[in-house]
Amino acid sequence: MTTDPVKLAPSILAADFAHLGDQVLEAERAGADRIHADVMDGHFVPNLSMGPMIIRSLRTVTRLPLEAHLMISNPDAFVDEFARAGVDSFLVHWEGNNNLSRTVRSIKALGKRVGVAINPATSAAVLEEILQDLDQVLVMTVNPGFGHQSFLHGTLPKITRARRMIDRIKPGCGLVVDGGIDAETAPLAVAAGADVLVAGSAIFNDGESVIAAMERLRSAIRL
Repeated sequence: MTTDPVKLAPSILAADFAHLGDQVLEAERAGADRIHADVMDGHFVPNLSMGPMIIRSLRTVTRLPLEAHLMISNPDAFVDEFARAGVDSFLVHWEGNNNLSRTVRSIKALGKRVGVAINPATSAAVLEEILQDLDQVLVMTVNPGFGHQSFLHGTLPKITRARRMIDRIKPGCGLVVDGGIDAETAPLAVAAGADVLVAGSAIFNDGESVIAAMERLRSAIRL
C-alpha cells in the first residue's frame, strides 16, 4: 500500500473478468490501497454484478484489503457470507436501509471496517447521526448501478459539506468519492475534500496498463 495522502481504490466492476486475478495483482503492484468490489442485486440498482465467490477467489491472490460496496436491498442478509469470503470493509447505503444503525453495528461486531454511502440526490446531512460509528463515508458522484458513467459536477459541494462534517464530528473518518473518477475529475474531488478515490474504467481499460493508468491518476492529483 502507498503512503500517499489520497488513496486509490480500483473498482473491479470495470476489470476484464477473464483476467481478473492478474489485473488485481497488477493494481497491487501499482500501489493500490484496496480493491473495491461493487455488489449489485438487480433490485436496489438495475444491474447484477458479483457475489461472495468472487471475493473468495480474490482473497487467495492479493494481500490488499477487499472492500464490498453493497448496492443491495437487504445487506443484513449477506454481510456474514461476504465476511467469511474475506471482505475487510463494507460500504452500505443510507437509502432503503430499514435499520442503518443495526446494520453498521452488526458489521463492526464482525471486526470489519464499515462505511455508509449516499446517492447523488441524498443530502450529506443524513450522515450526521451515524457518523460517529463509521470508519468512512462514500459520496456517489454518479447514480449507482452501472460503470462508465460521467461525473456529476453538482455533487462537488456535497463532498465539501461531508468533509466539514467529518472534521467536526469524526476526524480521521475517510471520505470516499465514487463515480466518473478520471484524470480530469480526480483533482476536483480531492480539492472538494475526498481522501479516497474509487476508479473503475480509468484504471481498467484497453488503452493502457493498470500501472500506467494509476500513475496517470496520481499525477493528476499531485498537480
